[in-house]
Amino acid sequence: MTEQFQQRLELLLREQERLIGSRNTAQECYNGIIRRYRNPVVTRQHVPVAWRYDLNPQTNPLCIERIGVNATLNAGAIKWNGKYLLMVRVEGVDRKSFFAIAESPNGIDGFRFWPRPVQLPELSDTETNIYDIRLTAHEDGWIYGIFCSEKRHPDAAPGDLSSAIAASGIVRTKDLVHWERLPNIVSSSQQRNVVLHPEFVNSRYALYTRPQDNFILAGNGGGIGWTLINDLSHPVVHSETIINHRYYHTIKELKNGEGPPPIKTGRGWLHLAHGVRSCASGLRYVLYVYLTALEDPSLLIAEPAGYLLAPDNEERMGDVFNVVFSNGWIADADGTVYIYYASSDTRMHVAVSSIDRLLDYCLHTPRDGLRSAESVKRVNELIDANRAFLEPYD
Repeated sequence: MTEQFQQRLELLLREQERLIGSRNTAQECYNGIIRRYRNPVVTRQHVPVAWRYDLNPQTNPLCIERIGVNATLNAGAIKWNGKYLLMVRVEGVDRKSFFAIAESPNGIDGFRFWPRPVQLPELSDTETNIYDIRLTAHEDGWIYGIFCSEKRHPDAAPGDLSSAIAASGIVRTKDLVHWERLPNIVSSSQQRNVVLHPEFVNSRYALYTRPQDNFILAGNGGGIGWTLINDLSHPVVHSETIINHRYYHTIKELKNGEGPPPIKTGRGWLHLAHGVRSCASGLRYVLYVYLTALEDPSLLIAEPAGYLLAPDNEERMGDVFNVVFSNGWIADADGTVYIYYASSDTRMHVAVSSIDRLLDYCLHTPRDGLRSAESVKRVNELIDANRAFLEPYD
């Protein structure tokens, strides 16, 4: 081993350990609902050196990166053996994604990847890319992962190398190491934001869907759907009911989709979702929450107006500007909720709240009135209600 190679390798390992060992701190700005943390929790620099570099000085004397990583994003999340696990979408510089599990002792920092990436079984060699997995610990005893399975559109015209078709792939595991592949979900529309409800509903598996006319646009798809399936080994969507609609001139006018599986609370099922609108700089993705009934998870009972979390400061910068996206959160037994989200398709962050705060926000924040006049009316109502409380400060 040459001295130059050894120095370079020692520097890479030292810098990675410094990054993993750095303490994350909460930001001062706080709206009473969620508290962001200053540092991303998983970045491409967290990916192990041995996954990216040939460490043999004979075949890589200059210690050059051989397998580059572009981004770490859109992670599923689960609490496992007392640890906080993110099943991260790792995107290579070749644009192909795969999954890898990063583990933290506290959910805030110290995320370290497991020794090897996750190797999922393939259904076909036409499956080009996989990404954005949602993890559900189901009451049937399995942990399920539902993810996007993408391939070139079979009807693409000659020379058209961008038309794609999306399906939702399903895997399941008992240990997060050995994975069984089930058939892709069969639907009359493209589906790439499907989430499994954690409990049986009427003795059936329940799915949150997002019907789309094509790979990018919802088109006639009305929003977040709901369907029941007898057997995930034969997952066919026969009918869908839209339970969370899109609306004109809102944060979700272009499309919306379920994030992670909902959290069961004493007041209902708490949902995290993303909303997308079009603006001059492209598509803007934000996160919002809503609540459905305990006895009927398809029944919407509360939805605050607007977004819970939007790109802020450096989060706006990255591969795809002005985007936040979440498909993983963890609720601890004490009610603490860790919301894991990616910014601009580049790196993973965490924001922390609690079930009590999110329920208070859901149940006591006005709904979207869908018109400017209604927005002014709500502000004036709050001003009038606050008038007596401001008198001591006048």
